[in-house]
Formats: sequence, C-alpha cells, structure tokens
Amino acid sequence: MTPTLRGRIETRIIVVLAVGIVWTILLSPILTVISFGPSFVEILGFGFLAVLLTAFFGAVIWEPLYHGLQQFRWEKDWPTGLGLVTGLNEGLLVLIFLALIGSISIFAFFVHFTTTWLLIWFFLNGPLRVLAPEWRFRGGRFF
Repeated sequence: MTPTLRGRIETRIIVVLAVGIVWTILLSPILTVISFGPSFVEILGFGFLAVLLTAFFGAVIWEPLYHGLQQFRWEKDWPTGLGLVTGLNEGLLVLIFLALIGSISIFAFFVHFTTTWLLIWFFLNGPLRVLAPEWRFRGGRFF
C-alpha cells in the first residue's frame, strides 16, 4: 500500500529520531577524533540538532511537498532509489540552517548526515518491514 501523508510524516519523525539519535551517540566519539577541531560536546550537539532539523523540516516541508508531487505519478509513490537521492536537498537545507546559527565542521556534518541518511534509508527498506509488518498496510502509520 502507498503511504498516506499522515503515515509519511509519522514514519519520518519516528525513524529519523530513533535511528538518528542512536547513530549520533555512536558516531560522535569517532567524529571527534577524525575531525581535528570541534569537541565531543560540539559534535554531539550539532549532530542532535541536525537530526531534529531533519525530522522537523521533513515533517513540515519535505513530506507534504513530496506527497503533492507523487500525486502526479501513476503509483502515487517514489521508486526506492529516489528516496535515497532526496537526502541531497534535505542535507543541503539542514547544512545551510546549521551554518547560519553557528560554526560547523563541514567534514563532520557530511560524514554524520550521509551515514545517518543511509542508515535511515536502509532501515525503512529492510528492518522496519520485518519489525512492523502492519505498518505497510496502515498507510505508513504507526498510531
């Protein structure tokens, strides 16, 4: 079944926050070592902020826009690969917003956002379908 707008927004918020927060906690110590600049607290803080902004912008801007554009498609959904590519425009928006509110390590952001996006995409296309099989039949809704 094709996800409804409500299902897309619920899925976006839950998966981005769940996967993003756990991955940020695991990745931040590594980024602290390989970034040669920002402290652990700065990387962790910007990582959490990037995850929150991705969930917020996704729920408020991107999902309604994507849903509207999908209404012109026969299947009313994107091919799976296109869902992966949408990370480019979403990452750019989050990067611009983070750069406006403070100094940010572009390298740390790139590694964090790219790996987080790949993990989210993988989770949506694999484990989520096993862990919550009813999710598909409820239009992508959890509640």
